[in-house]
Amino acid sequence: MKNLNVKKVSIDILMDIIGGILIAIGTYNFAAASEFPMVGFNGIGLILYHLFGMPIGTVAFVLNIPVAIACFKILGRDFFIRSIRTIVITSVIMDLVAPRFPVYEGDLMLSAICTGVLSGLGYALIYMRDSSTGGTDFIMLSIKEYFPHLSLGKISFAMESLVIVAGTVFVSKNIEGLIYGMIISFILSIMVDKVMYGISAGKMALIVTDHAHDVADRIDETVGRGSTFLKAEGSYSEEEKDVVMCACSTKQMYGIRNVVKEVDPEAFIIIMESNEVVGSGFKTK
Repeated sequence: MKNLNVKKVSIDILMDIIGGILIAIGTYNFAAASEFPMVGFNGIGLILYHLFGMPIGTVAFVLNIPVAIACFKILGRDFFIRSIRTIVITSVIMDLVAPRFPVYEGDLMLSAICTGVLSGLGYALIYMRDSSTGGTDFIMLSIKEYFPHLSLGKISFAMESLVIVAGTVFVSKNIEGLIYGMIISFILSIMVDKVMYGISAGKMALIVTDHAHDVADRIDETVGRGSTFLKAEGSYSEEEKDVVMCACSTKQMYGIRNVVKEVDPEAFIIIMESNEVVGSGFKTK
């Protein structure tokens, strides 16, 4: 058990270091050099870096201390400890490691893309180890605790918008900076989702048909996927309906759709995105 804990902590620290390097390069070597506004405490650090020359990592670390203490009860002891470790590692890397890499001074759009991709990949590696870089993550969880009717998406959008607008007003001072800031925020969020869920993402089909068993058999023959039968009732006709539920990869969905139409042209098909599929035939955990 002790060896397992040591191994887990070692991997956690390694992911913090790799993630911290990616975030630091994206922030310092691309965003700072191009005067882009960014979200979170790193975004606030960027503003103070441009205005007063203050180290980005140090600013983020100092801002995180009171926020982390105030949010301790909400975060829980284990998550709090992991996050503090991550905050220290990423802050040190931001100020001591990133300046040793060359600064990009090329095309602004390429710089924005690199900022979003590198930072998003770094954050995803940290989030996948159930940790956090603190900052607005802590604040969002606290606001959600006291105002449960607000969604995390709305809270996140409001906070990110404030920081990006502030960065635009005080640093870039033009509308292009605001646009680039929004582009970075969008790419960053997409990267986090793709890295955390994209590998095991897939599709799920809900097929309402009068030939459920025939459809399921053909799906199994064609793409090798099993199905699950669900019982439903039409709201208008009040007749019982058979629903075939089938999870598959994105590539397999096209074949399943064609097979269903061949067996039952009148079938009603709902195709949905599935962020993660766990179980037989997919990843196991």
